[in-house]
Order: sequence, then C-alpha cells, then structure tokens
Amino acid sequence: MKPDFNLQDVHKYFSAQCFNRAWDFIDKPVRKPGEDEQMLQLSLASLWHWTQREDLTPTNLSIGYWQVSRVYALMRQPDLARRYGNLCLQAAKQEGVPPFFLGYAYEALARAENADGKLDDAEKYLVEAHQIAAALTNQKEKKQLLADLSTIR
Repeated sequence: MKPDFNLQDVHKYFSAQCFNRAWDFIDKPVRKPGEDEQMLQLSLASLWHWTQREDLTPTNLSIGYWQVSRVYALMRQPDLARRYGNLCLQAAKQEGVPPFFLGYAYEALARAENADGKLDDAEKYLVEAHQIAAALTNQKEKKQLLADLSTIR
C-alpha cells in the first residue's frame, strides 16, 4: 500500500529533526534518567532516516556516524563509540568529502579512545585531527574543530 504522503519529505524532516533533538541532549551538562536512551534513539533514528534519503552523500553519512559515536562516548560505551567513529572515518575518506569532516572523524575516535581510558590512542587521533585543523582555510570551521578538540583531554 502506497502512503498518501511523500516518503522523501518524511525522511528529510526526521533526519534533521532527530539530529537536532539528539544534539539538545548532547549539549546538556547533566542528563536526567532516561535522557541518555532518548539521545541514543534520536541519533540512531536520524542516521537511519539519512540512509533512506535519495540525496544521501558520504558527507551526510560521516555526520550521522559522528553523532552516534559522540553519543556512545558520552554514554561511556567506548566499543560502540569506536565502531561508529570508524564508520565515520570511512565515510569521511570518500571522494568529495571536505577535510573538515575528516577532522571530526578523528575527533570521534579520540573521544571513543578517551572514553575507554586509552589515552595514548586518543592522543594519536587528536594529533591527526589537529593536523587537519591546521590545514583548514575556513576559519570558522577551524575554530569549531579546535574548540571541540580542546574538550577531549
């Protein structure tokens, strides 16, 4: 049975809506009981809706994987944070993805390793991310990436 609404419009709406709502939880310094689960569900829902969009690009995948990795790092689930960080890195290395997103892939992996207490591994990823940040010509992107990297240690 064909729905009486445009599925692509639904996926566009929920990919963005869920991403932004997950981000609201990420930004909270203290989450109430149950909010971690909501944050995770929203980030996974956003990623899934992105994978259903006709306009999906490796950049979009990189962003979605990055957010899921960040959520798992916040939830102190380093294995899953690492898994999605690696998926983010794979997507960010695809042709046409701007270097800014590669920097964030390394940022995600640094957070995953930091959450696992593997500080030497985290440092290796931080070095990679800082090298990318140093080469960015867009000053707003550079400032944003460096600010986020400074919150890992």
